[in-house]
Amino acid sequence: MSDAEAVSSRATDGRPDPASVDAAVHGFAAALVKLGANVALRPWRALPAAARLTADVAAATARSTAMAVGLPARPVLEPARRDRRFTDPAWQVHPFFFGTGQVYLAWARFLRDLVDAGDLDEVTAAKARFAVEALVDAAAPTNLLPTNPEALRKAIGTRGASVLAGLRNVVADLASNGKPSQVDRSAFRLGENLAATPGQVVFRNDLMELIQYAPQTETVYETPLLLSPPWINKYYIMDLAPGRSFVEWAVRQGHTVFAISYRNPDESMRGVALDDYLLRGLGAAVDVVRAITGQDQVNVAGLCVGGTLAVAHLAYLAHGDDRPVQSVTLLNTLVDFSRPGALGVFTDPAAVARVERAMARRGYLDGPEMAATFDFLRANDLIWNYVGRGWLMGEPPPAFDILAWNADSTRVSAATHSQYLRSCYVENRLATGRMTLGGRLLDLDQVEADAYILAARDDHITPWKASYATTGLLPSRIRFVLSSSGHIAGIVNPPDGKRSYWTNDDLPEDPEEWLAGASEHAGSWWGDWAEWMAARAGERRPPPPSPGSPEYPPISDAPGTYVRSETP
Repeated sequence: MSDAEAVSSRATDGRPDPASVDAAVHGFAAALVKLGANVALRPWRALPAAARLTADVAAATARSTAMAVGLPARPVLEPARRDRRFTDPAWQVHPFFFGTGQVYLAWARFLRDLVDAGDLDEVTAAKARFAVEALVDAAAPTNLLPTNPEALRKAIGTRGASVLAGLRNVVADLASNGKPSQVDRSAFRLGENLAATPGQVVFRNDLMELIQYAPQTETVYETPLLLSPPWINKYYIMDLAPGRSFVEWAVRQGHTVFAISYRNPDESMRGVALDDYLLRGLGAAVDVVRAITGQDQVNVAGLCVGGTLAVAHLAYLAHGDDRPVQSVTLLNTLVDFSRPGALGVFTDPAAVARVERAMARRGYLDGPEMAATFDFLRANDLIWNYVGRGWLMGEPPPAFDILAWNADSTRVSAATHSQYLRSCYVENRLATGRMTLGGRLLDLDQVEADAYILAARDDHITPWKASYATTGLLPSRIRFVLSSSGHIAGIVNPPDGKRSYWTNDDLPEDPEEWLAGASEHAGSWWGDWAEWMAARAGERRPPPPSPGSPEYPPISDAPGTYVRSETP
């Protein structure tokens, strides 16, 4: 998921300009200028970094020279363990590539050392560090044909055909979206091999459609399950390709599953606020699910900001006597935003003010603009990887369901985005008991629903330790589970995959202490969740004869109409 992060669009054509991610909106260029000024005024602070760079380059030069005359040479610096750019054997055995890679790694370390020596305030230092990492990623030798051994080898092997194919890809990509293509979306069709779990839209208002999925078991649990997706992404991240769909899997476990599909906002929805998503989104969905199933309570599973909204909804409901939510599942969700991770550099007060001014022109944040920010959070994987594969080696983009969903971006209304950024990221109001939605002050101490909290160990959007902080905010019974992989792959976790997860019934205050005492399990957390949810889903009984009810008859087949709304 996504989640609350944006950049200005290119003024000429409305498409995101990658350079504007840094300089124009969020103050990264200003942070680099301040860093340069601080180093220039106090040059002695940079002397250790310069000395280390000199030593590294000298050692790399000597060792590459030794390698050139047939002597063994060990690298001075090693790339990060997860860095896949330097896995080609040429980086270890060929003198030119060995030396090029070593000098690049030394230069990258020098720039990082400069940030540490810059004596910047916390916000400026974080922005400067992010900008430096973006510069380091962009300047990698793997991004150029002469210094990419794999691309050169392919060019020679294909007698230049791969280079010509790459040039065609460059022209096509620059003409379409201005960046390398990540996915072949032509391989996917909504309702066929994405968002394909059979069901019916049983309710629609001007904000969302509610889908009820057809049962696939002889009996079902009596307590229905409602999925609360992010409003900043299309809902079907929870209903990807068959065999990888959480919706499909939950239905086959015997749950009567409902899912919210939000409308893609346009200019007419500029005033739609977070209160609307609470009351006319999730709140309305809970009421309709109860009416259709005849059950007093529902179980809610929220993903990312959809989970944040679910927690806010529980606190909202705590003001009344009716407690319609039996349990809540929070998937890669932040409630305490005091440690937001990488997104913190996009959500300081000044950056949010700039985003608000940009949104005021149209009344919404455009989907590609938000997607550009997420791409830059993992630039090596989501930008430069496709420069290498598509532009240098001429390979077509892959057909991958997660990337197809990621490319199907949505807009966010100006009022909602501003309210969310300020209330959560800037002021952390929900965790501190100061958020008001729907006219009610939200007090998490009054939440009674049991909670299953799932975090992903390599999540760069919702850091797992920040997600763990929710265990200290909710007074109800909580199970915390940590999954391998990242923000999306940690959720798209079918049982036949190669993932793992950690559990620990104790919930100490320190997340590292929790992890030290946790047990690792091979496989998917889906099975652990199914066991936990079964204990909170009531008895099993024959499924309803058809989706909907006399009060809420089916409107159309799933996945409905709102999910098909494209950028105007």
